[in-house]
Amino acid sequence: MSGEPRAVAAAPAVPAAPAVPAAPAPAQAESPLDSLKQLVPLFDLRLEQPDLDAVADTLRSGWLSMGPRTEAFEELFAAQLGTRHAVAVSSCTAALHLAYAAAGIGPGDEVIVPSYTFTATAAAVLYCGGTPVFADVIGDHDLSIDPAEVERLITPRTKAVVAVHFAGYAAPVDRLAALCAERELTLIEDAAHSPSATLHGRKLGTFGLAGAFSLFSNKVLSAGEGGLLVSDDERVATLARRLRTHAMTLTSWEKHNGAQGAYDVPALGYNYRIDEPRSALALSRLHRLEEEIDRRRQLTRRYRRELRSFTDVCVPFRDEQVDTSSCYVMPILLGDPARRDEIRRRLRQEHGIQTSILYPPVHRFSVYRERFPGVSLPRTEAASSREVTIPLFAHMTTVQQDRVLAALAQELSP
Repeated sequence: MSGEPRAVAAAPAVPAAPAVPAAPAPAQAESPLDSLKQLVPLFDLRLEQPDLDAVADTLRSGWLSMGPRTEAFEELFAAQLGTRHAVAVSSCTAALHLAYAAAGIGPGDEVIVPSYTFTATAAAVLYCGGTPVFADVIGDHDLSIDPAEVERLITPRTKAVVAVHFAGYAAPVDRLAALCAERELTLIEDAAHSPSATLHGRKLGTFGLAGAFSLFSNKVLSAGEGGLLVSDDERVATLARRLRTHAMTLTSWEKHNGAQGAYDVPALGYNYRIDEPRSALALSRLHRLEEEIDRRRQLTRRYRRELRSFTDVCVPFRDEQVDTSSCYVMPILLGDPARRDEIRRRLRQEHGIQTSILYPPVHRFSVYRERFPGVSLPRTEAASSREVTIPLFAHMTTVQQDRVLAALAQELSP
């Protein structure tokens, strides 16, 4: 039952008891976390009215599964990226899985991946029956996979290499592409962090056979959940479109538009469809992607400028890379790993600053330790043990950023 509360007849008045003076409440210091509004979050998603209207219009349309809004989103994303094909799917993990499948990864094949990444980069290799081979990063000032390490790890069983553009900064994908061409390997790009980021004027995700992007809730281009596979290869795009919908030869939208006859299932496919509300939201947000990335770059430049005076902090990547990055997150490396957990605790409890760790090394997670014991990646392990991700989002205010910097200055002082 809903609606306004019903009026009821008033009960007879009862004489009031004599007033008793209330005891004064004990004075309490106001905590910075007394109100959620005072928290500076790691990420904060703001939906604009066009986003809400796009989703509402989709719901009113009555067609919620993959359909015309998905097609429109794919077309615009491909056009902005400068690639021939974009295939929207349910997650970046699904996009990686389909990219590896298109590369022919199977049992006995090795795929060289960084460990400094999200688990999906390696997990999707296992989905295909392949073996992830973990490579170290370049170092504290560049958390990208090291091409020299990649070359050292190549064996007769190596079939592909995965470049992860961590935090929205370009991995040395040009060098990796040349190495893969020389050694007849397939290059895949995990560009989950990197929509619209570039290297030498070329969009990330377009250097290899396929690129994978994320639409997860905290990403630069967010739809809550979702992902995209991009490729200039018609075969790859056709395979991805087929496999994302159980490999059926006719989709529901095609049948809705008049396609006749029985469909076939000629291969083993997956339910990797994206739905129309998410596509509508992503399409709406795509129109202002560049504006939001510009704001992220402004905030990142200010962070980097102010953090130069911190004697015990390393800020990965170079200042000039900000101009071509999507600036997904703001990682910093502390000098002493033993202090990290306490500093993070104090930032949250004493200052209302949310932080995270991006990422724990994948090779140290239980499922990978058990399958691939003995992996040692000194530079990855050293960086990850000291990393703290501090707040960054497009509508972050100067006041919020000042709070983060002031809290860091206080907690990192000798």
